Amino acid sequence: MIRHQSETDLQFITDTMFVAVMDNIFLLVLVTLLSVVQNVFFALKVEKECTGQHSKQQSIAFERLSCANRNCMDTYPTFLAVLWCAGVCLSQAPAAFAGIIYLVVRQKYFVGYLGQTCQSTPGFLFGKRILFFLSLMCVVGIINHLMLTYGGSDYKEYIQTITKAASTLLLLP
Repeated sequence: MIRHQSETDLQFITDTMFVAVMDNIFLLVLVTLLSVVQNVFFALKVEKECTGQHSKQQSIAFERLSCANRNCMDTYPTFLAVLWCAGVCLSQAPAAFAGIIYLVVRQKYFVGYLGQTCQSTPGFLFGKRILFFLSLMCVVGIINHLMLTYGGSDYKEYIQTITKAASTLLLLP
């Protein structure tokens, strides 16, 4: 009887922990999966252009597609790192919001690169701003954790309020 009850308690604790963890990372998981779908879209565009007929015009288009894809893939690990660090260390919702905006901007950059390269510049600059915001969220979250651990002061609620308000400023051009 005692053993059965302790197994039930252990299952309840495990289920509760799972729900708590999923509540804290669910939006980050969604943004990560959307970014994977976007990478697949980019790869399929490059593959489609690569398997087409090889005229001079299509060769230029393939070079542009390939270059845009490489540029997007170069920043992808940085994006994932700061997205997850900002979401886990500080606040999930503003980090996920910034992640969605980053994916939209990356799409704009990719499509803009297919035209003239100057059309991709706004997407590139906006993407840098979003990565900076996520990086700043990481640093603030880490500093808050250190202050809580070594100083006993927790400013997480105040910082989360500020980041939620500041994340809407990312929409300004």
